[in-house]
Amino acid sequence: MNVQQTAKIKISSTREELIAIGLTCSGIEEKQYNYEFVTSSDRDKIKVQVYFGKKGVKTILQGNKDSLLYTEISPLIFEQQLLSFSTDNDEPKEYIGSDESGKGDVFGPLITTAFYVDEKVKQRLAQLGVRDSKDLSESQITEIAKKLRSEFPNNFETIPLFPEKYNELYAKFNNLNALLIWTHSKAISNLLDKFKCQNIIVDKFSNRALNITSKNYDSKVDVLQITKGERFIGVAAASIIARDTFNKWFLKIKETYLDLPKGASNGVEDIVKFFIKKYSAEELSKVSKIHFKTVKKYC
Repeated sequence: MNVQQTAKIKISSTREELIAIGLTCSGIEEKQYNYEFVTSSDRDKIKVQVYFGKKGVKTILQGNKDSLLYTEISPLIFEQQLLSFSTDNDEPKEYIGSDESGKGDVFGPLITTAFYVDEKVKQRLAQLGVRDSKDLSESQITEIAKKLRSEFPNNFETIPLFPEKYNELYAKFNNLNALLIWTHSKAISNLLDKFKCQNIIVDKFSNRALNITSKNYDSKVDVLQITKGERFIGVAAASIIARDTFNKWFLKIKETYLDLPKGASNGVEDIVKFFIKKYSAEELSKVSKIHFKTVKKYC
């Protein structure tokens, strides 16, 4: 088998592998010194080229290296070692990661998600470009979350507390950490009903223990609450789904009211006052967390 035949086999197998993970690929074109095709997602296009010559076979990708598509296919094509999230080399082979989004935002819901991973799932998550949602753009979060929901529909549980329900429960707990313990515990308990798992990793928000209740929960389960937990890929996946659910609420609510801001900056107070004037204080409780000082003093 000569070098050109080797290159043709290489690019054919690469194309088949990309199609197998749901990407669109053009036909293979033969050039003077290489074979090539274009692979594409909804947003990006990457040209895959396999050169042949005296030095053997070489694969090259042409496209935006910062794009989600490039991040996804690069490890597959170059057989690179996938990103390791645990800097302490202490990541369990399988575990449930849990994270939330929206706890510091005046407007919008509190979303908590738990995500189960094993070795095979972790490999795929890395290929999809999963990392801490704070390091991703909203468009990247949307695209990755869509793939997570499609490929792993049974691997996660989300507890959404939209503003009216959030305000109702906060009045009972009267403490944000107590409410977070409830949402994380519920998401994890629901997931444990499906997966008998010995390890749980939570992005730390409190020193208090979780209250997990599940038929598969016993004293052998190790619960690790750790700061910057998103370095573990299971927690990062949970953070992406939670953030995407949070973002979708804002897109939907502006169809009924207006384009509300995220966060809790000084500018948010001006929107609170404007909202009350345009609608009412009662309507404000449907879109905001009323225990925030920014809201409370106007209600």
